[in-house]
Amino acid sequence: MTEKFKEVVSRNVWKDNQVLRQILGICSTLAVTNLMLNSLVMGLGLTFVTAFSSLTISLLRNVIPRRVRMIVQTLIISAYVILVDIFLKANLTDISKALGPYVGLIITNCIIMGRAEAYAQKNPPLVSMLDGFFAGIGYTIVLLIIALFREFLGFGTIFGFDVNFIGFETWTIMVMPPAAFFLIGVLIWITSNVFAPGKGKKS
Repeated sequence: MTEKFKEVVSRNVWKDNQVLRQILGICSTLAVTNLMLNSLVMGLGLTFVTAFSSLTISLLRNVIPRRVRMIVQTLIISAYVILVDIFLKANLTDISKALGPYVGLIITNCIIMGRAEAYAQKNPPLVSMLDGFFAGIGYTIVLLIIALFREFLGFGTIFGFDVNFIGFETWTIMVMPPAAFFLIGVLIWITSNVFAPGKGKKS
């Protein structure tokens, strides 16, 4: 039975978040979350790719030979990643340079292939697109939460605007990957406890 809209949103954004619950997309999360703007662009790019690749794969799921489905899925994902890369290079040159190879590496992001194989391959187009879209939104939210702490504590800014009104000493470690690793660990610990088996049930 096809999932309801609320179930798709809740599962992807919070209850089964791809980063915090599935532990996917960690590499890019570590790499691009030192600035909120970079994180937002990366998240929106991945959301676009995940949504439209899931839609396309679902539309073609009955005609793609099963033995070559993963090759075809990768080809479809690559086409959408190239579109995102071209758009960023043409319109957001500085951000494109800042993100570097990580835009191209969206192709190998496990979140996209995971939604394609686990969901789009087995469900109708519209709900598959929504699944991909909200999986990307869940990823983007995690990136922005981590980037908020890293940019504020590391640079004293938010989205590039100076908010260090009290003049506190910024922490150099917050702009380094270990800080992102630590923050991800904290968020995973929190969500694991919130959604632990039996949580909220009375004994």
